[in-house]
Amino acid sequence: MPDLGRLVADRYRLVERVGRGGMGTVWRAEDEVLGRQVAVKKLHVPPHLDDDEVRTLHERTRREARSAARITHPNVIVVHDVVDDGGLPCIVMEYIPSVTLGDLLKRDGALPPGEAARIGCGMAAALRAAHDAGVLHRDVKPANVLLGSAGRIVLTDFGIAVQSGTPSLTRTGELVGSIPYLAPERLRSGTAEPGPACDLWSLGATLYEAVEGRPPFRRDTAIEMAYATVVEAHDPPRNAGGLAPVIEGLLVKDPGERMAAHEAERLLGQAAGASDTGAAPATGAAPARTDDTQPSSWTDHTQPSSRTDDTQPSAEPATRPHRTQDPVPARKRSRGRRAVLWGAAAVAAAACATGGVLLWPQLGAGHTAGRPSGAGSRPASPSPSPPPLPAGYHLEKPGTGFSLPVRNGWTRQDPPGGEVAYVDPTKLVGLRINIAEFAGSDPVRHWRETEEAQTRRDNPGYERVRMDTTTFRGRPAGYWEFTFQGRQRGYRAVELAFSGTDGTQYVIYLSAPDDRWNQYRPDFDNAVKGIRLRA
Repeated sequence: MPDLGRLVADRYRLVERVGRGGMGTVWRAEDEVLGRQVAVKKLHVPPHLDDDEVRTLHERTRREARSAARITHPNVIVVHDVVDDGGLPCIVMEYIPSVTLGDLLKRDGALPPGEAARIGCGMAAALRAAHDAGVLHRDVKPANVLLGSAGRIVLTDFGIAVQSGTPSLTRTGELVGSIPYLAPERLRSGTAEPGPACDLWSLGATLYEAVEGRPPFRRDTAIEMAYATVVEAHDPPRNAGGLAPVIEGLLVKDPGERMAAHEAERLLGQAAGASDTGAAPATGAAPARTDDTQPSSWTDHTQPSSRTDDTQPSAEPATRPHRTQDPVPARKRSRGRRAVLWGAAAVAAAACATGGVLLWPQLGAGHTAGRPSGAGSRPASPSPSPPPLPAGYHLEKPGTGFSLPVRNGWTRQDPPGGEVAYVDPTKLVGLRINIAEFAGSDPVRHWRETEEAQTRRDNPGYERVRMDTTTFRGRPAGYWEFTFQGRQRGYRAVELAFSGTDGTQYVIYLSAPDDRWNQYRPDFDNAVKGIRLRA
């Protein structure tokens, strides 16, 4: 953890990492000027982004700070400063010892109606204040609600918020937000401008999950979840008690008929006051955060957690987590497609992200099967020569006409399924190479439609960090980063999929223990940068 103890902007001493996601890390820091504790959110810039995407990330970070700073309310995170650190913007916020509502629900299960009403009242008050200031949050969910040890409720993570009067950072045909909490009007066309009612739907979905232990439209896949949100009725909440009228009023599909923030706040306050919650709230004694507990409020997106077996044979650390039925699972590519006519609403929803701050291209205008969205607007550039071989690496040739750098001391394994794996001496880290065809020529579309759903279904610890189209040496490519939970430890994985000029498809994949990710991520980057393809 090289940042530990480092001074940011000549003022903020990084003391403890309290959260990490695909797009940023949050540190507890000491403000050496004012002698107080603060939270410092440092932006990550994933590799393989083009210059426009990097500029968008920077602007999104600055807008997150500006959006939160416009709101003065005890239920909204306080932003102190935005500083530059090595060319990247960092947000300095108040530090709140807390757990997230999402973490609490995972740990303890559904809440009593009175406690859910107390939390919901604080959330509704925060949204009312945000909307009065002209700010839409757009990513209200349990992971973005902090529950302070003194009972304080704080809405955080305005990373994809939008302010009235500012240009949108979302390209046409793209959606932002998390599907389990996304309002139906946002899923019907994918282009409707969000309004305050969208945040209120998300509040209703959050309250539903708080008392029922699951979102109102939980389904096996993101496509089915989005489709159900648009056209199906939710199951009436069974454990809501006096909250039921509020939840029903917030989960009205017509935004014009949906309950407003002030009314929700009033009714939730009454429900909280009428309930006997005891002397101490259920969220009162928040456990200390550790590095292997990632507060979802400071991550870029949250998915249902997963479990896979990391006590597998020592030669199999690089196994994709979605195949656990044999000790050395193969990467099987299903070419099947559902024969269900989802309609335009579900097609639009299928391509949107289930995560928070990232933008996912939507299948629709300008997209043809077999070509990533936007590929036609990016002319292919000549493949540059790979950099010199890094010190401590050697070239390996996992396939004809293909080679890449692998760290010295890693050994080759040949698991079933046609993949090649290189395993480090600890037997916990591995680099995998697959040279095969996808079900179609768009890897991201394939991942979203089949493989990610299978990963989530078979491994209850899976969390998507990022999945997006990108380019590799001027050609369309797919990037997928995620985490999963083994029996002994958490893991993080990343893969890049691209095709050569002859149409051959390549997938490069690395997995490593999450707490050692910074140590091993360069092995993936060096492998990708140093790929040599036969012309």
